[in-house]
Amino acid sequence: MIKLDILAIGAHPDDVELSCAGVLAKEAAAGKKIGILDLTRGELGTRGTPEIRDREAANAAEVLGVCIRENLGFADGFFYNDKAHQLEIIKVLRKYRPELVICNAIKDRHPDHAKGSDLASVSCFLSGLRKIETTLDGQPQESWRPALVYHYIQWQDMDPDIVVDISGFMDVKIDSVKAYKSQFFDPESDEPATPISSNNFFESIRYRAANLGRLINTDHAEGFMVERYPAVNSLFDLI
Repeated sequence: MIKLDILAIGAHPDDVELSCAGVLAKEAAAGKKIGILDLTRGELGTRGTPEIRDREAANAAEVLGVCIRENLGFADGFFYNDKAHQLEIIKVLRKYRPELVICNAIKDRHPDHAKGSDLASVSCFLSGLRKIETTLDGQPQESWRPALVYHYIQWQDMDPDIVVDISGFMDVKIDSVKAYKSQFFDPESDEPATPISSNNFFESIRYRAANLGRLINTDHAEGFMVERYPAVNSLFDLI
């Protein structure tokens, strides 16, 4: 069984690519083991179909160089932060034992994003409680709690708590987003227009990363919210 360094969780296929693909690609290139967990198949999306999204998600995972990608098949728009859903995520956390989890934005335009954020965060905590019993392939699982949980930024602009340099990996991020051809800007598509299918939205992926990069004197960056204070051994570690 693969032990992951990072597990990125998204309410829908493409949440992760839009928000933290640069960090995932950078860490994968450095030899870290990366996984993606999609909570739903995005079946309520205006454009495309769940089957198309499945193929697009697989292609995006290949672009990013991740080790595993799984989909829990929760109901798009109608999953909840309750015991049944928490246990399914706990099983995945205990299966892959990630050191870090990156999950949805703490608030956003799409209600699934905030719900997914809360659900993932609570599940990460509960996964560390040994008296919560789960099994995998008929065998009991050991408890596991990720060391850190981060939240990426999505539609709504928010001031990040930390910013990570992704210079050199912006093209990989864009290619992973382009894998979702059914969802984003395509002048030849006859599908209905949506807020994320405009060229402006697609360009915003670049200019948000470029602006965050500008603020830390690099080319591109991605921002994250934290659940506890980041800590360093020395102020010089921040240089």
